[in-house]
Amino acid sequence: MYTAKGQLARDAVIRQYVPLVRRLAHHMIAKLPPNVELDDLIQVGMIGLTEALSRYEVAQGVQFETFATQRIRGAMLDELREGDWMSRSSRKSQKDIEKAVQRLEQKLGRSPLESEIAAELGMALADYQSLLGKVRGTQLVYLEDMARGHGEDDEGFLERHDTADDAGDPMALLRDQRLRASLVKAIEGLPEREQYIMGMYYEQDMNLKEIAAVLGVTESRVCQLHSQSIARLRAKMRSH
Repeated sequence: MYTAKGQLARDAVIRQYVPLVRRLAHHMIAKLPPNVELDDLIQVGMIGLTEALSRYEVAQGVQFETFATQRIRGAMLDELREGDWMSRSSRKSQKDIEKAVQRLEQKLGRSPLESEIAAELGMALADYQSLLGKVRGTQLVYLEDMARGHGEDDEGFLERHDTADDAGDPMALLRDQRLRASLVKAIEGLPEREQYIMGMYYEQDMNLKEIAAVLGVTESRVCQLHSQSIARLRAKMRSH
């Protein structure tokens, strides 16, 4: 992977890490509205990979894959930020679903059924499922609220968290042991099928298509259940 001068061989590295770009794009696209194109994310990710290659120095003491992953994700997030990827109506819909789940959990003392959530929102089940597919869960929990408080505003997640700001890094927050314990407990309280989906997606790093194949359902159905799981978790984590 290195030239005779000890430098990374550009073409060889790019070929080797194309699968990483595609994997990061597939993982990110599942959290975004349908108007975001996978090919666009991959293209931007390739630009991030190229920049990582030109800026990487072995003396930094960081493995290239770790360095490249940060650059690729950063390039994708910058593109999404510039494109205003999540509309105000989508954010409102997500919060409406979350609040409905929270009300039902308090009233029923258990995780509500999909049909019960739809009824609480005053929607037909098919319309609710369609809404889940449109909004898609964007974050495992409202990490931006944990970092900045629970105030309502119109500023999007990407604007709240500069990727270069370690203090606002969601992963840094997840390292907090109390938060991790609460999150684990919240996931354990999900309906069994949604637990499987969250485990395959976040622990086994499977994409929605792969999960759909395992469960024997459509990819769009997995997307719906993933979004619903996110709403349930956010409702539980709000009180953390």
